[in-house]
Amino acid sequence: MLTHLSIRNFAVVKTLDIEFNLGMTAVTGETGAGKSISVDALGLCLGDRADSGMVRTGAEKAEVSASFDISKLPAALSWLEQHELADDHDVLIRRVISSEGRSKAFINGTPVPLQQLKSLGFYLLSIHGQHAHQQILKNDHQLHLLDQYAEHQKLINSVSEHYQTLRNQQKQYQALLEGQQQRDDRSQLLSYQIVELDEFALAEGEFIELELEHKKLSHSQTLLEQSQISFHQLYEAEEFNALSAVQNSLDRLTELQQHDASLTPIVTMLTEASIQIEEASTELRAYTEQLEIDPMRMQNVEARYSQALDLARKHNVQPETLYDLHQELSQEYQDLVQDDSLLDGLKEQLQVLETEYRAVAQKLNISRQKAAKSFAKQVEQHIHKMNMADAEFTITVKHDEFGTPHKLGLDHISFMVSTNKGQAQDKLEKVVSGGELSRIGLAIQVISSSNNQVATMIFDEVDSGISGSTASVVGELLRKLGTSTQVICVTHLPQVAARAHNQMFVTKFSDKKTTETHMICLKENERIKELARLLAGDTLTESAIANAKELLQISNS
Repeated sequence: MLTHLSIRNFAVVKTLDIEFNLGMTAVTGETGAGKSISVDALGLCLGDRADSGMVRTGAEKAEVSASFDISKLPAALSWLEQHELADDHDVLIRRVISSEGRSKAFINGTPVPLQQLKSLGFYLLSIHGQHAHQQILKNDHQLHLLDQYAEHQKLINSVSEHYQTLRNQQKQYQALLEGQQQRDDRSQLLSYQIVELDEFALAEGEFIELELEHKKLSHSQTLLEQSQISFHQLYEAEEFNALSAVQNSLDRLTELQQHDASLTPIVTMLTEASIQIEEASTELRAYTEQLEIDPMRMQNVEARYSQALDLARKHNVQPETLYDLHQELSQEYQDLVQDDSLLDGLKEQLQVLETEYRAVAQKLNISRQKAAKSFAKQVEQHIHKMNMADAEFTITVKHDEFGTPHKLGLDHISFMVSTNKGQAQDKLEKVVSGGELSRIGLAIQVISSSNNQVATMIFDEVDSGISGSTASVVGELLRKLGTSTQVICVTHLPQVAARAHNQMFVTKFSDKKTTETHMICLKENERIKELARLLAGDTLTESAIANAKELLQISNS
């Protein structure tokens, strides 16, 4: 529950500290005194947008802070622990706004982003403004109120999860479907290219071997002739050959080295040279013997080599990468075929997922139908007490079995009402007046709020357009709600204020230079005077005071 609110240099408030108690607290005051400033300040603590206009004139910054006792709010305590912001069973929210419009937010002294304020505020309090009744005219808000009353969040989550799964699958299917023509065109091209490459069937590394063999065969005649000449000069020539020349020199120097030992290294080198020449000659003879001039082989190699070059030019790649290209195109083609197969599989999966979605949406509809009857009955009972004795209120829940899936299901919700006997029911905006809408809206808020998990509820002049005996009923409703929830109600109605367990008075003071707003907690005799003012105006008569005493006595009996 809200325990303390501190405001510094906010709007017309210079300094304000307010302690709050359990039960229902009424906030009253003169028109324009700033009764709603506390509500606006709490809104900032919940993450509302801040601007420089909120800073009191002449001040550098505005600051608002709110303290809450969360000992009986396990969800709020769990949130704080999860975000490592817990501090026993209390929480302090602080918001600072500079005169330039910049703002900072703190939870238990730790700086936090505004989104965290909003997230935590959901567990702490709810604010119902004077324009909240207009929201009830909107179908999406009506659906929200009904779901809140039904307390079937697990069903809503299930529908939402099924919807998201279905939606993701639909996006994937649509993406594949939109690219199908492009894939078909690409597949046809790849099919032609792959058939051509398959027929050529170039093996890995084959082009390098082809290139080497082509070069060899192209120069085979020259290779043969020059190899034979070299062999002849090295080994076979009778008049002179390299081997006999080296051996002759070796023989002469071998005899001479006994006269000069320095010739020994030369003899060694010539010996090795003789051996090398002889081995080279043997190898060269073998080479010339196996070297064949095969015109047919040359023709075959020439044809395959030329075809490889042509295919490489056709595909705009280097000939040595032609094999890799063949593998890449084949893999791409297989992927495209797989995508088409996946498309068929996704279509079948979509049908299954949509069936499952519609099944859980049907369960949600059944729950809403049941809750709608109970909710409508309670609303009708409440508005009968608020001078709408002949009103009939129902909630229609139409299930579109074949409708487009939505994360909230397939239901269309309408609040229907007739305010007079014999009058056909129709949608709220077509039937009710402003005052009737206020009464219906207040009844709906009180009923739906009773299912809220928050400990503090704030009603900011939600009783506008209501007076007389109806106001007494409204006060009774809010007081009843205050027995289980902390209720803070900004009101101008004495019948509502008298029902409160506590009452605060807002007044405005001006010294002709500046204006300040103050809020004080009223004692019983002060409450009587304030109720008398609400009843009779600024001039307090004995009759008004007597009426105020009686009203307060009846309200608290």
